[in-house]
Amino acid sequence: MPVMVAIVERFRRMVETVQDYTLFSIETIRCCVGRPFYARETLHQLHFALIGSLTIVLISAIVAGQALAIQLARELSNSGAKSQLGHFMVISVVRALGPVLTGMVVASRMSAGITAELGAMRSSDQIDALVAFGTDPIRRLVVPRTIALLIALPVLTVIGDALAVIGGGFVGLQYHLSWESYWIGALQYLTPKNVLVGMLKPFFFAVLIVTTACWKGFRSEGGAKGVGVATTESVVIASVGILVTDVICTRVLFRILGW
Repeated sequence: MPVMVAIVERFRRMVETVQDYTLFSIETIRCCVGRPFYARETLHQLHFALIGSLTIVLISAIVAGQALAIQLARELSNSGAKSQLGHFMVISVVRALGPVLTGMVVASRMSAGITAELGAMRSSDQIDALVAFGTDPIRRLVVPRTIALLIALPVLTVIGDALAVIGGGFVGLQYHLSWESYWIGALQYLTPKNVLVGMLKPFFFAVLIVTTACWKGFRSEGGAKGVGVATTESVVIASVGILVTDVICTRVLFRILGW
């Protein structure tokens, strides 16, 4: 009997947590289309998200793109189809690897930073002070970060995709595949539908990353230790959430496009 009570209690807490996060996300999206709009804070967060994440995205994209190209080029060479390397690189990177890799890298940085910052503000009662002065903390703290990442993540994804595909071309040269042959295959499959599949995902990832990080920061308690726990949970939830969202988006978009 105590075991059943514990299971029911755990399930109840889980439902309450999901409900709290869902309501927080809906409120965030609703506030994004209303006033007031904090332009200076949004620009500051855009710089933090875009410029601050650019280096790690560049390194990750180049390394991951070349690692993928090496695997593909080896197998394609053995089967006599190395001319298809550009085709497989575009499909793999643009549709799946690029958005997910960029999202994971940005999530690991942004989730930790946002949760730690808002958690520290919660611990020092700064968020309560905003409420006391009549300022909506979601509009002041969450919305600028959401808008900034909605702009930054798609841009970072495009940059990451381009570098990964270009890196695949250099790998192709090592397997005696000419630059022209590689790009003929790549551009042939760089179709609007493939680009659409890859470029819609970052918008969902951006909302997921920011709402998760801000929600954990707002709900953190217990001082420095509580902020540390919230930061860890934020990164884990955002990373796993990106993988789950990727599967859902892929299935839905493939069904819509008739693939």
